[in-house]
Amino acid sequence: MAINNGDFIRLNFTGKIKESDDVFDTTYEDVAKEANIYVEERPYEAIPIIVGANHLLPAIEKAVEGLESGDKKTIEVDSGDAFGPRRPELIQLVPMREFKKQGMTPMQGMTISMEGRTGKILTVNGGRVKVDFNHELAGKDLVYDVEIIDIIEDDEDKIKSLIELHYEFPSMNIDNTIIEIDGKTVNISLDDLTKFDQKSYMDITLNRFKISKDIWDYMDMEKVNFTDSFEKREVEDNEEEQEEE
Repeated sequence: MAINNGDFIRLNFTGKIKESDDVFDTTYEDVAKEANIYVEERPYEAIPIIVGANHLLPAIEKAVEGLESGDKKTIEVDSGDAFGPRRPELIQLVPMREFKKQGMTPMQGMTISMEGRTGKILTVNGGRVKVDFNHELAGKDLVYDVEIIDIIEDDEDKIKSLIELHYEFPSMNIDNTIIEIDGKTVNISLDDLTKFDQKSYMDITLNRFKISKDIWDYMDMEKVNFTDSFEKREVEDNEEEQEEE
């Protein structure tokens, strides 16, 4: 069965900078460790996407059309179809006082978030800090080695793959998520949310629209209902003692 635009698939990939052959991202744990980019909290496994939904670079999604489960392909993506050219105007001088307002001590090589943008500090010179707000891969041609693991056909499995894709929480147990499909209505009861902190819960809430939109656009459904579940947590003895103090 060949992959078409709009199909739900699961794939592995390794992304490399063409010029240097350096690995910058991968779904393989052993490759990540060898490239010194391993992140302990991240699950290394095949990821789900919808072909044509821009879950990966559009050039990659276009290139996997026509492949079948088990196929492998090397895809070259030039900078214009990847993260764009480097833009000199995105290298900016930021007054030191802006960092002091946030209680930050800027250091060369530090990655920062400022006004909704992510940047890397190039230099710190007196009262001014030079920050590069270009994407770290801007201006670079890339190579992706892709392996198609599966084409997802079952509707419930498609919805579970979207939850897995958009939430990206290792502690979100997808097996505890209940999905019921009634005609063109989808009812989703998520895993117990008590274990998540406030920020994670806000991320979960914001991503519901992304999941719903993908379901509307690619599964011909009209309504998506989410139900939250919070289980009472037993208070540990040491927590009770702290409260009494």
